[in-house]
Amino acid sequence: MPMRGAWRALAGEHWKDEPEAQDFPAAESYLSLLIGPAAAAGLVKAMRKEHTVQHYAAKDILRAAGLALLGPDDPEVAADLEKVKLGKRLSPVLLVQGIPLWVADGYHRVCASYHLDEKTLVPCLMVARTPKG
Repeated sequence: MPMRGAWRALAGEHWKDEPEAQDFPAAESYLSLLIGPAAAAGLVKAMRKEHTVQHYAAKDILRAAGLALLGPDDPEVAADLEKVKLGKRLSPVLLVQGIPLWVADGYHRVCASYHLDEKTLVPCLMVARTPKG
């Protein structure tokens, strides 16, 4: 269940404009488990070049990815919620488009955002499953 009151007031104001540097290696590590190191490196290279931020509701990201909502007591979700409470902004989420959607980096941030308000739009950098070019 989404949090109410003061948390809800912070829901739309807790995102950075761009991913942090460490988000890309984390995405590559995760993607390497799915598609191997070379293909993962190609997708992350495409992510680094992608500058169009798209916005999707947390609930839609979770549904498209087939991922369960982690509770607010999950250690990483709780840490992200605490960051928001302290006025710190979270990095946009890194996605790979396809069926299912892959959350390459930011699963815990999506869950934290859902707990603030499941309808709040989450900023995402998304690339196609097969990189162009």
